[in-house]
Amino acid sequence: MKNRFLSVVLILITTVLYAQTDKRLKGIEKQFNSILESTKAPGFAVAIVEGDKIIYAKGFGYSDYENKIPADANTLYAIGSSTKAFTSSLLGLLREDKELSFNDSPRKYLPELEFFNDEMNNSIIIKDLMRHTTGLPRHDGAWYFFPSHNKDSLMTRLKYHEPFTGVRQKWYYNNFGFLLQGVITEKITGKSWEENIEEKFFRPLGMNRSRTMISGMKESPNAAFGYTLDADRNMEKMDYYDIAGMSPAGSINSSVNDMSQWLITWINNGKYNDLQVIPENYIKEAMSSQAVVAGAIPSKELPNAHFANYGYGWFLHSYKGHYMVEHGGNIDGFSASVGFYPSDKLGVVVLANQNGSAVPRLVRNTVADYMLKVEKTEWAKKHKEDMAKALETQEKVMEDKELSNVKNTKPSHAKLDYTGFYENKGYGKFEITVENDSLITILNKKRQYINHFHYDTFEMIDYSDGKVDSTEIGSSLKVNFKTNEAGDIESVSTSIEPQTDPIVFKRTPNTLKVDAETLQQYVGKYDLAGTEIKVYIKDENVLYAFLEGQPEYALVPTAEHKFNLKILDGYKVEFIETDGKITNVKFIQPNGVFKAERKDN
Repeated sequence: MKNRFLSVVLILITTVLYAQTDKRLKGIEKQFNSILESTKAPGFAVAIVEGDKIIYAKGFGYSDYENKIPADANTLYAIGSSTKAFTSSLLGLLREDKELSFNDSPRKYLPELEFFNDEMNNSIIIKDLMRHTTGLPRHDGAWYFFPSHNKDSLMTRLKYHEPFTGVRQKWYYNNFGFLLQGVITEKITGKSWEENIEEKFFRPLGMNRSRTMISGMKESPNAAFGYTLDADRNMEKMDYYDIAGMSPAGSINSSVNDMSQWLITWINNGKYNDLQVIPENYIKEAMSSQAVVAGAIPSKELPNAHFANYGYGWFLHSYKGHYMVEHGGNIDGFSASVGFYPSDKLGVVVLANQNGSAVPRLVRNTVADYMLKVEKTEWAKKHKEDMAKALETQEKVMEDKELSNVKNTKPSHAKLDYTGFYENKGYGKFEITVENDSLITILNKKRQYINHFHYDTFEMIDYSDGKVDSTEIGSSLKVNFKTNEAGDIESVSTSIEPQTDPIVFKRTPNTLKVDAETLQQYVGKYDLAGTEIKVYIKDENVLYAFLEGQPEYALVPTAEHKFNLKILDGYKVEFIETDGKITNVKFIQPNGVFKAERKDN
């Protein structure tokens, strides 16, 4: 207990020392508090590194807003995609050990890996994964809504992810490329990505509080809770998001004190306390331009911002004439910015417990203005003005969305007809059910109310504690149900990936469990215009129909007396009951309905 007490005291002393204000930072905390106020954020922590020292580290606001627990420099936050530089650095270590080349095909190490087409299979190299030049758009719904702890399982989905351009034709952010990098390190080292990160970086850098999984965050006594602003800009707590198998793309949870050690390493060409943690040649390559993100022509507000490029796990910009290497991070309830100015030996890390927050950018830029001795921008004031304009624009957009809704239309089918399992091999599988006369589904353990929008277009709305989030009505994700020639619902599509055609999920109707005694009532011979059709049971209580000259068809029960043909979409069978006995059967096909009379009644 005594040692534990001393450790706590040392942490507190260290935090206080870091928070002592450098003369160059005089007045900066007033700016930080203004940012906290203008963004309505619960809290954040910031640390500033210069050379090989932390010159400032402090928390603002609260890590736990409800209980008013203050944030500090050791509070854990989810850093999201700021994880990516760690993942690519593992490949830098493997290249240094001559275990791989960045020009190798990822399939050399992952022979089971398949992309959408031959061009991608034959052309994509590891470097494309590191700099986002595979030709794939994000396809983030494939892991966000359908998470899996099995990295190999996630990897198999790539075969079905449609590209939107050719390999190396255009930069486009893609998290799956970083999943693959993580899996490559696992195959070569025989250790998990999580173990590699801890062994190669956390331990040598003394990042003792950092964790690679959300479970470590939950177990920490000093971890922030995540928050968001609802439609009325009121603070709302969010659940932790478990990124699961996509961990190499964004699962690290850390504090600004720990992340400072990471920045010191990058500022000092890969060295930390005279230990070469990351190869120097990799450091220089990773923070130099490997792909052009956008033209980023200078603006009136930032006339000295000249480019927007990408290295390996880092965005590259200029900030008021200074070269900046930075990567943000966003995951449910948290936002981050980890960046440095290599020519100035300056690093800044900002971690906030607000979803999609501007705080990291505003605080980082404020620090840069003070430390780089450039003309200062009143970032809190600018954000407030920008937000007012954005909210005005948003209101106009919402008005337009309302106009796009065609009033007084109805779905083409009864609610029960929309139920069943829907699957896309590149994304995942979900089930739609009817509860209390409402269509409900579950995506990533979150219940969704499927609200009718117009015609056969519905929208997914958060549904918890028996209540629908009414603020989402009219503005949430739209899905469109399609029918086949027989009039059945055969699929649902959604524009969840804007760079490709809508993603289609094929429907499999819910099936009923029917015992042998119930099935027996259908067994017999039926006459269809002189042609005999036999109905019989085999294969452990499966009903079959057989017409001479055709294969036998397994019948899948979907409702009382109703069946679908297992191997043919849009083909149905319905038995007709008269006076308690089955007398006829209807074969419902895309080209018509054919009725057969029972011969052995």
